[in-house]
Amino acid sequence: MAKPPEPAGGSDRPEFGTYAAERSPRLLRTAFLLCRDWGTAEDLVQTALTKAWLAWSRVGDDPDPYVYRILVNTHRSWWRRRWRGEVPTGDLPDLPLPEGAGVEDRDVLWKALGGLGRRERAAIVLRYFCDLEHAVIARILGCSTVTVRSQISRALAKLRVDPELAAAVPAASSFQEQGV
Repeated sequence: MAKPPEPAGGSDRPEFGTYAAERSPRLLRTAFLLCRDWGTAEDLVQTALTKAWLAWSRVGDDPDPYVYRILVNTHRSWWRRRWRGEVPTGDLPDLPLPEGAGVEDRDVLWKALGGLGRRERAAIVLRYFCDLEHAVIARILGCSTVTVRSQISRALAKLRVDPELAAAVPAASSFQEQGV
């Protein structure tokens, strides 16, 4: 009896399991920042890792940019198909806060990020949360580094003029006064 063929990508790169186990929490947080829903974020990460596993032999030595690009592109395609009639609830899940952060600060930042466009939010999340370079973000988003820099610049400009955010983060207003 013949042995069934191995799925593409899984047999020649056994380190995929290790990668997925180590990176899943960070991918989940990134997906949550993109879509703002834990359930959707979990589905997004699962789909992105499935797509990455299927193409694992082509990923190369640094899989992060490839997987982040899958994550962002999958989110983008889901966003286009999403039904717009759904009304989100006002009840937020009870999440632990970082040391010294208040619920009000988190809510203000959350609303400010929500006011950004999808591509601006993706650029901000990938740059400041994932700590990726502009060139890597450009590959992930499928645009030039100049576009990435302008999206980040526009997003930061919007965040700087947000009055609620400026009131919640005193350091932001001191940077504004210094022209930063």
